Amino acid sequence: MTGPKLNEKSFVAGERSGTKASALYIRSSAWKARVVLDLIRDLPVRNADEVLQFCDRDAATVVRKVLASAVANAQHNDEQDPEELYVKACFADEGPTMKRFTPRARGRAGAIKKRSCHITIVVARLDDRRLEVVQAREAKRTAAGRRGAAVGGTAASRKARVDRSRQRAQGLKAGDAGHDHDHDHDHAGHDHDHDAAEVAVQSFVGAVPADTDQAPEGYEIKGNAQSMLYHEPGSRYYGQTKAEYWFDTVENAEAAGFSAPGSQKNDADESSDEDDSVTAGAEGSASDEAQSDAGESAADAKEDN
Repeated sequence: MTGPKLNEKSFVAGERSGTKASALYIRSSAWKARVVLDLIRDLPVRNADEVLQFCDRDAATVVRKVLASAVANAQHNDEQDPEELYVKACFADEGPTMKRFTPRARGRAGAIKKRSCHITIVVARLDDRRLEVVQAREAKRTAAGRRGAAVGGTAASRKARVDRSRQRAQGLKAGDAGHDHDHDHDHAGHDHDHDAAEVAVQSFVGAVPADTDQAPEGYEIKGNAQSMLYHEPGSRYYGQTKAEYWFDTVENAEAAGFSAPGSQKNDADESSDEDDSVTAGAEGSASDEAQSDAGESAADAKEDN
């Protein structure tokens, strides 16, 4: 290809400067295509293809196809090695613009321009000096990959690494287990001492710790250490309460810090109220009878007179 699109240093009149490929009438503006073309200009073909593969612009898809077409033309038509090619020139020219309109307010029309472009990519062989640099870089990368595979890329080496990691993890786990076991023994002895102290402190006068659900002889009052309430036989929640202490008398339970529940107090209050009402009723009936007797005696005295 010859023309002003190429650099002046590489342009020689009448000589073929590279192999090109074009895509005509692409439905994109030339400006959008030029943004992508600027990324691959003067890059080796392999690097340019990697850049286009991970570019997130829509024009990158079309530009990558044009690059592949140019490489294929150089390989089949000019018998060039694809590994020795680079992007010598790439440009996007304006194509036909289709004019449309959209209706606007008051009878006006807004212009819509649907642009197109022509994308051209020229590939050529690298010069000897630059080709040596590219080949040395590729050889270094390949050697690094092989060295990594030799060190840890085989299945046997991976399996050996996994086994060593598991053995190391098991050793650490066993050491932690022994350490925790020693701590458990220490804490168990410490907790045992605390429990003994608590039992010694929480021994009450006139109380027996509840080992079973059966009340010992002479100890029928249930005491609950969590709620610090005592329940007498026959009370509302006596059967539902789990006894932690058995008391012999209410006085000893109250001296130990236990108190009667509200329901038991209400029952006691109700029973006292009933007794008071019965007493008051009896007194009222007696006074009524006395008044009636007095009235009858007064009536008899009046009749006698």
